[in-house]
Amino acid sequence: MQLTLDGDTVRAGNRARERFYDSRGYGHARGGDLELAPVEAAHLAYRGDIDGVDGMGVRELLGSGVVSAGDFVVYKDLRDRGFYLTPAREGWVGDPDGVDFVVYPRGQGPWDDDVAHRVRVVGERDALPAASLGDCALAVVDEESEITYLDTTRHTVGGSSDAAVPDTSGQLLSERVLCWNPPDVLYEQAFYGQRLDDDTVQLSLLEAAYLAREGTLTVERGEHSGDGADAVVARGREVEGERFDRRLTVYTALRESGVVPKTGFKFGADFRTYADVESAENLGHSELLVRALPASHAFEPRDLALDVRLAHGVRKTMVFAFVEGEGVEWVAVERLTP
Repeated sequence: MQLTLDGDTVRAGNRARERFYDSRGYGHARGGDLELAPVEAAHLAYRGDIDGVDGMGVRELLGSGVVSAGDFVVYKDLRDRGFYLTPAREGWVGDPDGVDFVVYPRGQGPWDDDVAHRVRVVGERDALPAASLGDCALAVVDEESEITYLDTTRHTVGGSSDAAVPDTSGQLLSERVLCWNPPDVLYEQAFYGQRLDDDTVQLSLLEAAYLAREGTLTVERGEHSGDGADAVVARGREVEGERFDRRLTVYTALRESGVVPKTGFKFGADFRTYADVESAENLGHSELLVRALPASHAFEPRDLALDVRLAHGVRKTMVFAFVEGEGVEWVAVERLTP
């Protein structure tokens, strides 16, 4: 069977529809005929189910650029795993923007309504803008044509950690604030800071800035200009520039959602989080690793895979907090095995 290429669509007849669409989910049925995307035709040629497209076999289709090699590798892999999938084209699938394939649950196809995954194909050296994540799975094709699947979803943070902290005071020293004789709830129930000893809690600049802005913490001015939150924020900006403001925005959003953020430094992240803190002595396992990034950030897939692999290795979920102004958008990224 020899098919015909018309622009970016491969056209086939009624016999092809019965053979490839009705029984195996290839292409898009239009009336009594069948339209195929070039990648689908290349897969059929690869399998020997058709002779070619305008005289081109799979080698010619890939060599001519009519079919992306990355798309072909991913399409073949998902077919080999037992999935039916449809190239994301206008009129073929709903909401095709930003993805390359719509993958159906096993045992279902384009004639059903359910969708298992919306897949975007990327190479390991492609840039991934933050705005492109959140409602798709990534199929990252590396230089050896191995595929890593990553699921990206919009995430909602929330918890029950909302212990009220009485007014207290602290002394701003370099990169921390020391609270002498603070109320026990500060550390024991609200889980702010770390104990220096039984009578002293040391707060990070982020924790101190948040509490000072809330009006709970009075900060002694010391050698730094400004009073209270202004002095702490000024010191934070001296230490890490605009990154401090971005992390403070994310820290604030987490606390306001009932989640306790603690440093994620040892995991290479900005925060690790606890959703349900009752006491510092009986902490559960932290659930999330959070990295605070500007909304304009673009990932390298290698860095994204590294973060996700690390989070998975310590039994946490990797969440990226994309900051624009005072707003935060949360996107969780996890390994996916289709």
